[in-house]
Amino acid sequence: MIATDRISAFDHILPKPIPYKGQVLNQIARHFLDVTKDIVPNWLIATPDPNVSIGLKAESIKIEMVIRGYLAGHAWRTYKSVERLLCGVRMPDGLKENDRFPVPIITPTTKASEGHDMDISVDEILSRNIVSKEDWDILESYTRALFEKGSRMANERGLILVDTKYEFGKVGDKIILIDEIHTPDSSRYFYLDGYQKDSPITKHNNSFQKEFVREWLIQNNFQGLDGQKIPDLPLSFVEEISGRYIKLYEIITGQKFEKADTDNIEKRIKANVNKWLKYN
Repeated sequence: MIATDRISAFDHILPKPIPYKGQVLNQIARHFLDVTKDIVPNWLIATPDPNVSIGLKAESIKIEMVIRGYLAGHAWRTYKSVERLLCGVRMPDGLKENDRFPVPIITPTTKASEGHDMDISVDEILSRNIVSKEDWDILESYTRALFEKGSRMANERGLILVDTKYEFGKVGDKIILIDEIHTPDSSRYFYLDGYQKDSPITKHNNSFQKEFVREWLIQNNFQGLDGQKIPDLPLSFVEEISGRYIKLYEIITGQKFEKADTDNIEKRIKANVNKWLKYN
């Protein structure tokens, strides 16, 4: 799998790539896949290039396991519309934006091959036989274990893992974690110290995730709806997004980000992958 610098929002690929985004995502994912493989089996075998991961091919399970520790993003937009049910889960009354849930909630979505992913409840998943009850129990257990580990690791680095999503597949009868985890493309983070100041503005401005991009698009009249045109991203905004990705990598891994050679990415990838294949 090759992680590119493309960025998407509202199920649309934006016209400008984000420099080093693919490298950041690939290396953060490798970091978390390595440290969680003792609690959940995953697909990763090797990362022979900064943008490349090699792993097991699995049959994808057609749901995304979204887990939320805080009332933010889609959950908050649902909540402030006065709706309290999200994917069949009742959210408590009396909460404010970014408040912590008493217990993290799992709000799955369908995994559509085309179009938008849709919210779905556990009852619907089971009644439509998307997965069996036995497999659902495993998915829920793995999701909570991964979120607990990711939250603990984020706290140790001065961050809060607000919400995230996991994707799973099967190799034979065995469920494994696939795709990537805990990157800013699939996860929302806050600064821990900013959150503890209990200022909604501080909490919002100190977040690292694609919600930052989504909210800019909303302000510029784009939510992926019919007839809407994707606005052009200014160069300064592209550079800001890239900087946020790199900064998150350095904070969460504790390592300095080393920018890979971008003069001829395709040539570099081919050379590194062929070298790995030669010796493996």
